[in-house]
Amino acid sequence: MEFTRRSLTTATGATAATTFTRTALGGWEPSERYPDPAIQILDPSFAKYRLALAGVERLATGMRWCEGPIYFGDARCLLWSDIPNNSIMRWDEGTGRVSVYRRPSNNANGNTRDRQGRLITCEHDTRRVTRTEYDGTVTVLIDKFDGKPLNSPNDIVVKSDDSIWFTDPPFGILGNYEGHVATPELPTNVYRFDPKAGRATVAAGDINRPNGLAFSPDEKKLYIVEAGVTPRVIRVYDVNDDKLANGRAFITAEPGGTPDGFRCDVDGNLWCGWGMGSAQQDGVRIFDPNGKPIGFVALPERSANVCFGGAKRNRLFMAASHSVYSLYVNTQGAPGG
Repeated sequence: MEFTRRSLTTATGATAATTFTRTALGGWEPSERYPDPAIQILDPSFAKYRLALAGVERLATGMRWCEGPIYFGDARCLLWSDIPNNSIMRWDEGTGRVSVYRRPSNNANGNTRDRQGRLITCEHDTRRVTRTEYDGTVTVLIDKFDGKPLNSPNDIVVKSDDSIWFTDPPFGILGNYEGHVATPELPTNVYRFDPKAGRATVAAGDINRPNGLAFSPDEKKLYIVEAGVTPRVIRVYDVNDDKLANGRAFITAEPGGTPDGFRCDVDGNLWCGWGMGSAQQDGVRIFDPNGKPIGFVALPERSANVCFGGAKRNRLFMAASHSVYSLYVNTQGAPGG
């Protein structure tokens, strides 16, 4: 799709030619063994998802805090946010080249694509959700609710009916590292935005600092991280058209465990960025549709968020603290994330 390639090359900003080393941080080497010992089977049901001849690869490093990965199949590239560096980064699959896609990014965090292939972005500093059009121009979708500024939109997904769902915790306005200091004027809601009507509604208002979110493959459930409780909880809601109902705890993290962003595969397994409590917890934890932990991908850094991509949507991309990693798996990502 040529239109998307144009949008990816015209929205880069003046520093788009800047390239980044893939080895700026040392101390990590890929395993020479197959199967890669970093891919751990916690339950026999996970064995079918591990490819015996695939290992964890580090694609880029040297960032401050990586978030919001999203894959563009038509351009064969991955975009992700480096929030404190005020940048959206780009990795090209064909060449392995890493460059700046957009700077300043307004401290962009979560990214996704709408069903027309356009980039949808949460911005901390401007406290808004934007859409990058095919020609590279940026459209503001929403920056206020009930006349008050949003807190700091964090993570985002698009449903098959084109509605945009996003979380709005205050993390970007609690300091000047990932945004700027400001006083929250709204509760920490989860919103549903209808781009056709240009109208937002509160999908969930009972979550203390909602963070990552993802639909199940059939879109009948929405998973949301509640980050304002200790330990963190992944909640699940039933999706009734434009409303959420029957919210309940799906996974309660063990002490020190920190779920952040996640995506579902086509079988309904949840692949969750995890870590922060201890080095042994850093990576991606996989849960089956019943909430049972079945697998773990160990990384040398906490993973904040993930997405699926590659030509067959069977490559897991993992945004970690300073680096981005990938792993081919024997499943595919569900559409919409």
